[in-house]
Amino acid sequence: MNQPLVYDPANAAIRANPFPFYEALQEQDPVHWSPAIKSWVITQYDDVRQVVMSPSTMSSDRLRPFYESLKDERRDILSGVMRYLNEWLVFKAPPEHTRLRKMMNGVFSLALVKSREPAIRAAVDHLLASVDPRVEFDFVEKVAVLLPAYVILDMMGLPREDFGTIKKWSDDLRLFIGTSQSDRDKYQKARSGADHMSAYFRDIIAQRRAAPTDDVISAMIAATDASGTLSEDELVAMCMLVLFGGHETTTSLLGSAVTSLLSHPDQLRRLHEEPELIDSAVEEFLRFDGPSNSIARVVAVDHELHGKMLKAGDRVFAMINAANRDPRRFEQPHDLLLDRTPNRHLTFGQGLHFCLGAPLARLETKVCIGTLVARFPAMRQGQGDVKWLDALVMRGPTQLPLVLQ
Repeated sequence: MNQPLVYDPANAAIRANPFPFYEALQEQDPVHWSPAIKSWVITQYDDVRQVVMSPSTMSSDRLRPFYESLKDERRDILSGVMRYLNEWLVFKAPPEHTRLRKMMNGVFSLALVKSREPAIRAAVDHLLASVDPRVEFDFVEKVAVLLPAYVILDMMGLPREDFGTIKKWSDDLRLFIGTSQSDRDKYQKARSGADHMSAYFRDIIAQRRAAPTDDVISAMIAATDASGTLSEDELVAMCMLVLFGGHETTTSLLGSAVTSLLSHPDQLRRLHEEPELIDSAVEEFLRFDGPSNSIARVVAVDHELHGKMLKAGDRVFAMINAANRDPRRFEQPHDLLLDRTPNRHLTFGQGLHFCLGAPLARLETKVCIGTLVARFPAMRQGQGDVKWLDALVMRGPTQLPLVLQ
């Protein structure tokens, strides 16, 4: 007798390569109750899109119900974390989301993103020049982590030398936000990360109020709408979100893009020979093994899906990476095709929660991967193993041994 499918993101094999399991769920149990995470796991494209696009039945306010349900010491530990995460756009619903998003759209304009391309190219050149192309190195450590960090720090007017400290706080916060499955101290670490990062930004915001500069933080302080400016807690929370989202997601995308090319040498060769494919290649990297593994929601009203009754208050993980390989939507879904069209992946979300940082992530990936492939078409994986994030919501390599030539 076949064993029933149980999705368990703590399983090392699933963490390294979840796609065969996602495919099995799509075919056998597309609305899957996972006892391992006490949540519904949804994998088919149309259903995932519906979850993302239906705030009336699926609420993005997923942290507050979880926090309010806590009856033990975790409630006190997480109080400082929730103070700021409750202000993040990704956990907001209209009308508050509408107000904050409109103000942030004015700060993170397309013109601002496009203006950063020369600086991004300079950063890529600097990082690639700092590694010996003949010696194995960790691409994640030496390039994928540092490029988006430098870009977002520069945009926020923060010194690059602060990144080592900020990265530690961000990693601690990620354990909670990303739904780590193995770290038993994740709540305490998240509290420490939130406390340190919020204190850091309160000090920076005070400095910018006293002496505004030409950076994103000063622009957020100056942003207004009919109801006024951002509150102090909203400003701190938005700084934390911009910093966290501005480097974590793109780091994962860069690492996954290189991993995908290494496992598809024909596509690596083609991108070198046809560099004009880089824009569609970035979209395919986002689809094939994107940094947004899932989007978490809470069922707002009882409803049925594929014969399963989802009850109000149930937690749901809509698996973005599963949807992006659904054969009902994509031909040859498990093949990396750099000229794929159409390519309506769901990696950056849909509707009102479409990722604010998507244009910047696309530009950084275009410049970095385009430059890497142009200069080092013979790059190959080194001798070490590729290691992957311990996270349910996010996905990406944490270690990628690479030899450039």
